[in-house]
Amino acid sequence: MRPHLPLAVAAAGLATFVNLYTPQAILPALAQAFGVRPAQTGLAITASLLAVALVAPFAGAISDVLGRKRLIVGAAVLVIAPTLLVATSRSFSALLAWRFLQGLLLPFIFTVTVAYIGDECSGGDAIRAAGMYASGSVAGGFLGRFVAGVAADFAGWRFGFAAVAGVTALAAAVVAATLPRERNFRPVRGGLRAMLGGWREHIANPRLWGVCAVGAAMLFSVVATFTFVNLRLAAPPFFLSAAALGSVFAVYLVGVVTTPLATRAAVRAGRGRTAAVAAGVSVAGELLSLAPSLPLIVLGLMLACAGLFVAQALALGYIGVAVERARSSAVGLYVAVYYIGGALGAVLPAPVWHGFGWPGCVALVSAVIAAMGAAAALTFRG
Repeated sequence: MRPHLPLAVAAAGLATFVNLYTPQAILPALAQAFGVRPAQTGLAITASLLAVALVAPFAGAISDVLGRKRLIVGAAVLVIAPTLLVATSRSFSALLAWRFLQGLLLPFIFTVTVAYIGDECSGGDAIRAAGMYASGSVAGGFLGRFVAGVAADFAGWRFGFAAVAGVTALAAAVVAATLPRERNFRPVRGGLRAMLGGWREHIANPRLWGVCAVGAAMLFSVVATFTFVNLRLAAPPFFLSAAALGSVFAVYLVGVVTTPLATRAAVRAGRGRTAAVAAGVSVAGELLSLAPSLPLIVLGLMLACAGLFVAQALALGYIGVAVERARSSAVGLYVAVYYIGGALGAVLPAPVWHGFGWPGCVALVSAVIAAMGAAAALTFRG
């Protein structure tokens, strides 16, 4: 593996996910600030996720023509602006608009970095690089929520978004300084006809659709779990503050440790077996989160994260196996389906939450994780 590449792809993952889920730790604060129902604040997550899903296929196609590093670095820098503008929002609608704009830029980091890994790495190196990217994503997911939650308690939710913009700037600087220029990138020639030909191949590729199913189920489960468990923990008998809710997301950090270990295990035991074990661990964690004790809930969330992030890393690393050319547009398709799953995770459990509370959400998410494990077992071969 080329020097500095693991650090660079981890920083790219951090730059994406530090922005994507920032509102989750401060949903109660947003509901109070804008006078909306708590469950409605999940739209602050959905707005970005839908934008990502809309743009991701085009980001992949653009990257297949223009290259990788310039788009990754450019998007990481540009996304700082809408992140700062979120902090200026005077209405919930304005906040959603700026969050949507964030989502339009993020695929040029996520999609293109995964395609870069597929181009520049192979075999075990590809699995390990995908694991490093997933670890950076996990760290970013934690930092975005933690920084926002702490800032909301001490200086208000607006300062939280400004602080996240600062973290994004640091991550963008690391990517610019350390990501090696691509060596194996081959631009797609032939204009629109070649691009459409690549899409036809992707749409007819069952292995790629299997990877998409794993990714969508994974993100649905993560978003649903951490959107609605926050509403539970902010209510009686826990009454957690925004800073405390942000601290709960420290369970994300387990993925920084378990994901590299699991990806190394996948090199030996195979992706399918590893994904099946990961799904079982995640379901066990979801069930444990039903406990009335806060420490047990946190432990359950930690187990759920451990398994789900492993599934994410395995899916990312398998895209390069599932397709042989036009990998960036294949990643774009994956990312579109992935974030559609995440967007649904923020809104579909809402009626379940209102009707059945947290147990209903756990039942729904556990069923989705089981389906994810089945899709992984059928897909991750070879």
